[in-house]
Amino acid sequence: MANTDKGESRSGIQVIARAAAVLRELKGNTSGMSIGQIAERLELPRSTVQRIVGALKEERLVIASSSSGGLRLGPELHALAGAARYDIVELCKPHLSDLVAKTGETADLSVLRDNKMIFLDQVQGSHRLRTVSVVGSTFPLTTTANGIACLSMLDDEQVSKLVHTEWDKEGINGDFEALLARVSRARDNGLSYDREYHSRGVSAIGFAFRDSLNEVYSISVPVPSSRFDELEEHVSNTLRILKIEIEHLMVG
Repeated sequence: MANTDKGESRSGIQVIARAAAVLRELKGNTSGMSIGQIAERLELPRSTVQRIVGALKEERLVIASSSSGGLRLGPELHALAGAARYDIVELCKPHLSDLVAKTGETADLSVLRDNKMIFLDQVQGSHRLRTVSVVGSTFPLTTTANGIACLSMLDDEQVSKLVHTEWDKEGINGDFEALLARVSRARDNGLSYDREYHSRGVSAIGFAFRDSLNEVYSISVPVPSSRFDELEEHVSNTLRILKIEIEHLMVG
Protein backbone atom coordinates (compact mmCIF):
# COMPACT_ATOMS: atom_id res chain seq x y z
CA MET A 1 0.00 0.00 0.00
CA ALA A 2 2.85 2.37 0.88
CA ASN A 3 4.52 1.86 -2.51
CA THR A 4 1.20 2.50 -4.25
CA ASP A 5 0.75 5.75 -2.33
CA LYS A 6 4.26 6.86 -3.26
CA GLY A 7 3.64 6.02 -6.90
CA GLU A 8 0.40 7.98 -6.95
CA SER A 9 2.14 10.90 -5.25
CA ARG A 10 4.91 10.98 -7.85
CA SER A 11 2.33 10.74 -10.63
CA GLY A 12 0.36 13.64 -9.16
CA ILE A 13 3.47 15.78 -8.88
CA GLN A 14 4.33 15.02 -12.51
CA VAL A 15 0.87 16.09 -13.67
CA ILE A 16 1.15 19.36 -11.75
CA ALA A 17 4.61 20.01 -13.20
CA ARG A 18 3.35 19.37 -16.73
CA ALA A 19 0.31 21.60 -16.20
CA ALA A 20 2.61 24.37 -14.97
CA ALA A 21 4.79 23.88 -18.06
CA VAL A 22 1.72 24.26 -20.31
CA LEU A 23 0.75 27.49 -18.54
CA ARG A 24 4.28 28.87 -18.91
CA GLU A 25 4.25 28.17 -22.64
CA LEU A 26 0.93 29.98 -23.02
CA LYS A 27 2.25 32.89 -20.96
CA GLY A 28 4.98 33.45 -23.55
CA ASN A 29 2.56 33.18 -26.50
CA THR A 30 -0.27 35.62 -25.92
CA SER A 31 -1.70 35.15 -29.44
CA GLY A 32 -2.59 31.53 -28.62
CA MET A 33 -1.15 28.07 -29.26
CA SER A 34 -2.63 24.82 -30.54
CA ILE A 35 -2.40 21.57 -28.59
CA GLY A 36 0.01 20.29 -31.22
CA GLN A 37 2.29 23.31 -30.80
CA ILE A 38 2.31 22.92 -27.04
CA ALA A 39 3.06 19.20 -27.30
CA GLU A 40 5.94 19.90 -29.67
CA ARG A 41 7.43 22.63 -27.49
CA LEU A 42 7.21 20.50 -24.33
CA GLU A 43 8.15 17.25 -26.10
CA LEU A 44 5.09 15.52 -24.67
CA PRO A 45 2.55 13.19 -26.35
CA ARG A 46 -0.35 15.10 -27.86
CA SER A 47 -2.82 12.94 -25.91
CA THR A 48 -1.11 13.90 -22.62
CA VAL A 49 -1.29 17.60 -23.41
CA GLN A 50 -4.92 17.24 -24.48
CA ARG A 51 -5.85 15.71 -21.12
CA ILE A 52 -4.00 18.43 -19.21
CA VAL A 53 -5.55 21.20 -21.27
CA GLY A 54 -9.00 19.69 -20.77
CA ALA A 55 -8.55 19.83 -16.99
CA LEU A 56 -7.19 23.38 -17.15
CA LYS A 57 -10.19 24.45 -19.27
CA GLU A 58 -12.62 23.09 -16.69
CA GLU A 59 -10.96 25.30 -14.07
CA ARG A 60 -10.96 28.31 -16.46
CA LEU A 61 -7.17 28.46 -16.26
CA VAL A 62 -7.04 28.05 -20.05
CA ILE A 63 -9.53 29.23 -22.68
CA ALA A 64 -9.79 29.15 -26.47
CA SER A 65 -8.64 32.33 -28.20
CA SER A 66 -11.47 33.86 -30.24
CA SER A 67 -9.06 35.43 -32.72
CA SER A 68 -6.76 32.51 -33.56
CA GLY A 69 -8.67 29.49 -32.32
CA GLY A 70 -5.67 28.53 -30.23
CA LEU A 71 -5.37 28.33 -26.47
CA ARG A 72 -4.44 31.13 -24.11
CA LEU A 73 -4.40 31.83 -20.39
CA GLY A 74 -7.85 32.03 -18.84
CA PRO A 75 -9.56 34.55 -16.54
CA GLU A 76 -9.19 32.43 -13.41
CA LEU A 77 -5.40 32.51 -13.73
CA HIS A 78 -5.48 36.30 -14.08
CA ALA A 79 -7.64 36.49 -10.95
CA LEU A 80 -5.14 34.36 -9.06
CA ALA A 81 -2.28 36.51 -10.33
CA GLY A 82 -4.12 39.61 -9.14
CA ALA A 83 -4.47 38.09 -5.68
CA ALA A 84 -0.77 37.24 -5.69
CA ARG A 85 0.13 40.83 -6.60
CA TYR A 86 -1.95 42.04 -3.66
CA ASP A 87 0.02 39.70 -1.43
CA ILE A 88 3.27 41.08 -2.84
CA VAL A 89 2.22 44.58 -1.83
CA GLU A 90 1.38 43.40 1.67
CA LEU A 91 4.60 41.41 1.96
CA CYS A 92 6.79 44.25 0.75
CA LYS A 93 5.10 47.10 2.63
CA PRO A 94 7.10 46.70 5.88
CA HIS A 95 10.32 46.42 3.88
CA LEU A 96 9.53 49.63 1.99
CA SER A 97 8.85 51.38 5.29
CA ASP A 98 12.11 50.08 6.73
CA LEU A 99 13.93 51.25 3.60
CA VAL A 100 12.52 54.75 4.09
CA ALA A 101 13.54 54.70 7.77
CA LYS A 102 17.11 53.77 6.86
CA THR A 103 17.58 56.15 3.92
CA GLY A 104 15.06 58.94 4.49
CA GLU A 105 14.13 58.59 0.81
CA THR A 106 10.98 57.45 -0.96
CA ALA A 107 10.68 53.71 -1.71
CA ASP A 108 8.67 52.29 -4.63
CA LEU A 109 7.35 48.85 -5.57
CA SER A 110 6.55 48.23 -9.23
CA VAL A 111 5.80 45.30 -11.52
CA LEU A 112 6.84 44.55 -15.10
CA ARG A 113 3.67 44.31 -17.15
CA ASP A 114 3.83 43.84 -20.92
CA ASN A 115 6.44 46.43 -21.95
CA LYS A 116 6.09 48.92 -19.11
CA MET A 117 6.48 49.32 -15.36
CA ILE A 118 3.37 49.78 -13.22
CA PHE A 119 3.70 51.29 -9.74
CA LEU A 120 1.99 49.13 -7.10
CA ASP A 121 2.96 50.87 -3.88
CA GLN A 122 5.01 53.72 -2.49
CA VAL A 123 6.16 54.88 0.93
CA GLN A 124 7.14 58.54 0.83
CA GLY A 125 10.44 59.76 2.24
CA SER A 126 10.86 62.10 5.17
CA HIS A 127 12.56 64.97 3.33
CA ARG A 128 10.62 68.07 2.34
CA LEU A 129 12.07 67.74 -1.17
CA ARG A 130 11.14 64.21 -2.26
CA THR A 131 9.95 62.33 -5.32
CA VAL A 132 6.33 61.20 -5.53
CA SER A 133 4.63 58.92 -8.08
CA VAL A 134 0.98 57.94 -8.25
CA VAL A 135 0.26 54.27 -7.56
CA GLY A 136 -1.08 52.71 -10.76
CA SER A 137 0.89 55.03 -13.04
CA THR A 138 3.13 53.55 -15.72
CA PHE A 139 6.77 54.22 -16.51
CA PRO A 140 9.06 53.14 -19.36
CA LEU A 141 11.52 50.27 -19.13
CA THR A 142 14.52 51.78 -20.84
CA THR A 143 15.03 55.01 -18.88
CA THR A 144 14.13 54.01 -15.33
CA ALA A 145 16.07 52.21 -12.61
CA ASN A 146 13.21 49.80 -11.95
CA GLY A 147 12.77 49.15 -15.67
CA ILE A 148 16.44 48.34 -16.28
CA ALA A 149 16.46 46.18 -13.13
CA CYS A 150 13.55 44.12 -14.47
CA LEU A 151 15.14 43.83 -17.91
CA SER A 152 18.24 42.42 -16.20
CA MET A 153 16.12 39.44 -15.07
CA LEU A 154 15.36 38.49 -18.70
CA ASP A 155 17.48 36.98 -21.46
CA ASP A 156 18.80 39.15 -24.29
CA GLU A 157 16.11 38.00 -26.73
CA GLN A 158 13.33 39.01 -24.35
CA VAL A 159 15.11 42.29 -23.62
CA SER A 160 15.37 43.06 -27.34
CA LYS A 161 11.67 42.37 -27.90
CA LEU A 162 10.51 44.59 -25.03
CA VAL A 163 12.93 47.41 -25.73
CA HIS A 164 12.17 47.64 -29.43
CA THR A 165 8.43 47.47 -28.73
CA GLU A 166 8.80 50.47 -26.44
CA TRP A 167 11.01 52.38 -28.85
CA ASP A 168 8.80 51.66 -31.86
CA LYS A 169 5.73 52.82 -29.95
CA GLU A 170 7.43 56.06 -28.86
CA GLY A 171 9.23 56.65 -32.16
CA ILE A 172 12.65 56.37 -30.53
CA ASN A 173 15.74 55.44 -32.52
CA GLY A 174 17.79 54.21 -29.58
CA ASP A 175 21.23 52.63 -29.22
CA PHE A 176 20.35 49.05 -28.32
CA GLU A 177 23.95 47.99 -27.66
CA ALA A 178 24.38 50.82 -25.16
CA LEU A 179 21.09 49.89 -23.50
CA LEU A 180 22.11 46.23 -23.36
CA ALA A 181 25.37 47.26 -21.70
CA ARG A 182 23.35 48.98 -18.93
CA VAL A 183 21.26 45.84 -18.52
CA SER A 184 24.41 43.72 -18.34
CA ARG A 185 25.88 45.97 -15.64
CA ALA A 186 22.67 45.60 -13.66
CA ARG A 187 22.94 41.80 -13.95
CA ASP A 188 26.52 41.87 -12.71
CA ASN A 189 25.96 44.44 -9.99
CA GLY A 190 22.52 43.37 -8.80
CA LEU A 191 21.42 47.02 -8.89
CA SER A 192 20.43 49.41 -11.65
CA TYR A 193 20.91 53.18 -11.76
CA ASP A 194 18.94 56.02 -13.32
CA ARG A 195 21.13 59.12 -13.47
CA GLU A 196 18.51 61.53 -14.78
CA TYR A 197 17.79 59.29 -17.79
CA HIS A 198 14.04 59.52 -17.19
CA SER A 199 13.49 62.88 -15.49
CA ARG A 200 15.75 65.88 -15.02
CA GLY A 201 16.53 66.42 -11.37
CA VAL A 202 15.65 62.86 -10.33
CA SER A 203 18.02 59.90 -10.00
CA ALA A 204 17.22 56.42 -8.72
CA ILE A 205 18.60 53.02 -7.73
CA GLY A 206 16.67 49.76 -7.90
CA PHE A 207 16.77 45.97 -7.94
CA ALA A 208 14.42 43.32 -9.32
CA PHE A 209 13.10 39.99 -8.07
CA ARG A 210 10.66 37.26 -9.07
CA ASP A 211 7.72 35.97 -7.09
CA SER A 212 6.37 32.40 -6.94
CA LEU A 213 4.41 32.97 -10.16
CA ASN A 214 7.57 34.10 -11.95
CA GLU A 215 6.33 37.69 -12.19
CA VAL A 216 9.10 40.29 -12.19
CA TYR A 217 8.99 43.15 -9.67
CA SER A 218 11.30 45.95 -8.66
CA ILE A 219 11.96 47.94 -5.52
CA SER A 220 13.56 51.29 -6.20
CA VAL A 221 14.60 54.44 -4.38
CA PRO A 222 14.21 57.70 -6.34
CA VAL A 223 16.35 60.55 -5.02
CA PRO A 224 16.49 64.23 -5.98
CA SER A 225 19.74 64.53 -7.93
CA SER A 226 20.87 67.39 -5.71
CA ARG A 227 21.67 64.90 -2.93
CA PHE A 228 22.17 61.71 -4.98
CA ASP A 229 25.98 61.70 -4.95
CA GLU A 230 26.22 61.88 -1.16
CA LEU A 231 23.58 59.18 -0.68
CA GLU A 232 24.43 56.80 -3.53
CA GLU A 233 26.72 54.46 -1.57
CA HIS A 234 24.45 54.27 1.47
CA VAL A 235 21.30 53.66 -0.57
CA SER A 236 23.10 51.08 -2.74
CA ASN A 237 24.35 49.14 0.29
CA THR A 238 20.93 49.26 1.93
CA LEU A 239 19.26 47.97 -1.24
CA ARG A 240 21.77 45.12 -1.59
CA ILE A 241 20.88 43.91 1.89
CA LEU A 242 17.17 44.25 1.18
CA LYS A 243 17.56 42.37 -2.12
CA ILE A 244 18.86 39.32 -0.24
CA GLU A 245 16.01 39.55 2.29
CA ILE A 246 13.35 39.81 -0.43
CA GLU A 247 14.80 36.91 -2.40
CA HIS A 248 14.72 34.75 0.74
CA LEU A 249 11.15 35.88 1.37
CA MET A 250 10.06 34.88 -2.12
CA VAL A 251 11.66 31.44 -1.80
CA GLY A 252 10.30 30.89 1.69
